Amino acid sequence: MRILLSTYGSRGDVEPVVALGERLQALGAEVRVSVPGDEEFAALCARAGVPLAPAFSPVREWVKEMIRRRRSASPGSVAALISGQAAEIVARQYEALAAAAEGCDAVVACGLLPSCAAARLIAEQKGMRYILGTFCPIWLPSAHHRPHEYPGHPLPAGVTDNRLLWKTDIATKNALFGEAINSHRASLGLPAVENVRDYVFGDPVLLACDPMLGPWLPSDLTDALQTGAWILPDARPLADGLEAFLDVGSPPVYVGFGSIAVASEAARTAIEAIRARGRRTVIAHGWAELGLIDDRDDCFAVGDINQQALFGRVAAVIHHGGAGTTVAAARAGAPQVVVPQIGDQPYWARRVAELGIGAAHDGPTPTAESLAVALDKAMVPETRTRAGEVTRLIRADGAAVAAKLLIEMFSRT
Repeated sequence: MRILLSTYGSRGDVEPVVALGERLQALGAEVRVSVPGDEEFAALCARAGVPLAPAFSPVREWVKEMIRRRRSASPGSVAALISGQAAEIVARQYEALAAAAEGCDAVVACGLLPSCAAARLIAEQKGMRYILGTFCPIWLPSAHHRPHEYPGHPLPAGVTDNRLLWKTDIATKNALFGEAINSHRASLGLPAVENVRDYVFGDPVLLACDPMLGPWLPSDLTDALQTGAWILPDARPLADGLEAFLDVGSPPVYVGFGSIAVASEAARTAIEAIRARGRRTVIAHGWAELGLIDDRDDCFAVGDINQQALFGRVAAVIHHGGAGTTVAAARAGAPQVVVPQIGDQPYWARRVAELGIGAAHDGPTPTAESLAVALDKAMVPETRTRAGEVTRLIRADGAAVAAKLLIEMFSRT
């Protein structure tokens, strides 16, 4: 059986797909992984031993271009900009996946909706099985929560019925992505689809997040198969310099914002807040290139790091609320301070607070004072005790569960 795995996004989108590919190969499937061809993702695929079929563009290059376009756009044209970007992604990703899918029997698509749409088109044309995977419950239609609100398409004021709001979401996605998808369908001689959301989502959907952290409440609006988070084991040792730093003092606080383009002063804000509480800092560069603010010996800067090895040795983890970092900290039993920025990050911040394993910062722009207050909440003994309790409930086998499920599902066809 040959299975194409496709995603387009940052590391939080890529690493779970690579983890799934590694598990599928262990079960005897032939796998191709189509992800952005950035150097860090090529190294990730090589570490997992899965073949890489690069997506249409390295994602760092694409994000820089999208930021440039967004900054030059007028406030009222953001929705039109999203639609234009979607058309470009569908067309270019379709071309990349058409080659990657040659000889494959099925495709699993994750990441940006236009990228998944391209994968769905490929599957339709080639007669392949198709299933979509997502990493957070909030993206899936359910009577238990409201849809995500898109620029230029606010949810109707005063409407509290989630079922009605999810019907509105169909119109929103048609407005944002319908032209991109149906124009490409027309170029292929295919008829238009009336509901692009449900066309791309398909039925069922894989929900690749931990049931404790992001529980799925059954809903007749979506058939979601929750597998647990897709986690890639990481056996890399920590660098000697970091090991020495960890060994010579009290456990530090980790600070990392991943691929989020936080303000350059975020490093100073975090380090000052941590110092105000008498703690040391390990700060991750991330895409924002955060770093040390002076030459004091209470801070250590790192690049790509084995979070699985590090998080069990820190006093707390300050991060942006990406699904991957949230589950990594929860698995390590490390108290968390989540400073949510976009997308599903406010959801993960809320879940961390609700579970009592950390604190949710109020808003995306912390000050040294507000971050210190959140850190105080996260570092009380009760929070660490609760984090230790929850870590025993976090599943580590989500990728294996999903791989077995997919093999069985695709074998029945």
